[in-house]
Amino acid sequence: MWLMRQAGRYLPEYRALRAEKGGFLALATDPDAAAEVTIQPIRRFGFDGAILFSDILMIPWALGQTLSFGAGEGPALAPPLVDHALAGLQAAPERLDPVYATVATVAAMLPEETTFLGFAGSPWTVATYMVAGHGSRDQGETRRFAYADPQAFVEIIDAIADSTIAYLSRQIEAGVEAVQLFDSWSGSLSPAQFERWVIAPTAKIVAALHQLYPDTPVIGFPKGAGGKLPAYARETGADAIGLDETVDPVWAHASLPEGLPVQGNLDPLALIAGGEQLDAAATRILEALADRPHIFNLGHGILQDTPISHVERLLAHVRRAR
Repeated sequence: MWLMRQAGRYLPEYRALRAEKGGFLALATDPDAAAEVTIQPIRRFGFDGAILFSDILMIPWALGQTLSFGAGEGPALAPPLVDHALAGLQAAPERLDPVYATVATVAAMLPEETTFLGFAGSPWTVATYMVAGHGSRDQGETRRFAYADPQAFVEIIDAIADSTIAYLSRQIEAGVEAVQLFDSWSGSLSPAQFERWVIAPTAKIVAALHQLYPDTPVIGFPKGAGGKLPAYARETGADAIGLDETVDPVWAHASLPEGLPVQGNLDPLALIAGGEQLDAAATRILEALADRPHIFNLGHGILQDTPISHVERLLAHVRRAR
């Protein structure tokens, strides 16, 4: 068991360190501070897995876009590729060096029984930010761009995929034991576009990592994929599939390949609700997925107003059940 975005946000020790550093990017690029944030939830709760503290937009930053996190705002990338050419960017791969230093620091600190997970954003989701320069609810600007100029969009997707293979390889070499690909916006695509912009580049990354590091599991998390999850599982080659909170775990167990590990998928709002509602929601997931390998997790990131006592209750409940 581990929880997405468990490193930070809801923990007072994280908020204190972020305030001291003066912002997210300064915190994420300070290896000692980022390592401390990664370790904080392990120290407090003893999760089975630690997830690297970083951000999915490190790849666009390394490809040459500027990256900023405004107070109270989402991340911003410049120049947006909707009206600038990818070839006009000046790559700066050294911007990723602090991440590898963080990995090495955490790997030396973690208890032996705690698995260390690295991660990256999947090409489609990362591309939505690179093209628009910011996040959006429907990724409309990027979807229009992909239809209007598929060749230019292929170049962006390929650049992200190639950089992601190198990025995750360096994380593995520095000490992570498994990696996760976050495709937070995969649910906005039609089936044909999902095949082209989610499944195909993810399969490329997974195949490359399997060839280089056959003993390192790759978890794919295509949030919002819904009925396209079985195709994603079959065609990407991922070693485990993350389920978001909208997926019925009973359906997932019946529809996904037999024996394929799954991860998820408690609603983060159920964790905020706590009490018997939390227990019931967790039990339903545990029972539905009892006959296949299962990493208990949330269906999306933990919310910053989550009471710590509710996390403690969930941990106790899951551990009693197993």
